[in-house]
Amino acid sequence: MIDSYSFGKIVIDGQKYTNDVIIFPDRIKDNWWREEGHILKTGDVERVIEESPDLLIVGTGSNGRLSIPEETREYIKSGGIKLIDKKSGEACELYNKLKDKKEVVAALHLTC
Repeated sequence: MIDSYSFGKIVIDGQKYTNDVIIFPDRIKDNWWREEGHILKTGDVERVIEESPDLLIVGTGSNGRLSIPEETREYIKSGGIKLIDKKSGEACELYNKLKDKKEVVAALHLTC
């Protein structure tokens, strides 16, 4: 459960994180770094594809600066995974609504 999100900070199950995270059903990957900062590349989500969740929610940052190229979108879809991208505040709310209904992974950019 995401307890709270604000620019640069997220609290998940009472634990505070100040770096980008990926929330898997059974664990949290802290310090999630991407190849090119504000561009989500296929290599950035390889672990997610391996897990094969029903849904990947990408939080694109407080202001939505993280972009997802078409190549990455197709890569995610090719794994049979539905992709939803939203600004991180909205992505956190959506994750909380859906996490108990289907297997969901959230990849969240916490700043811009």
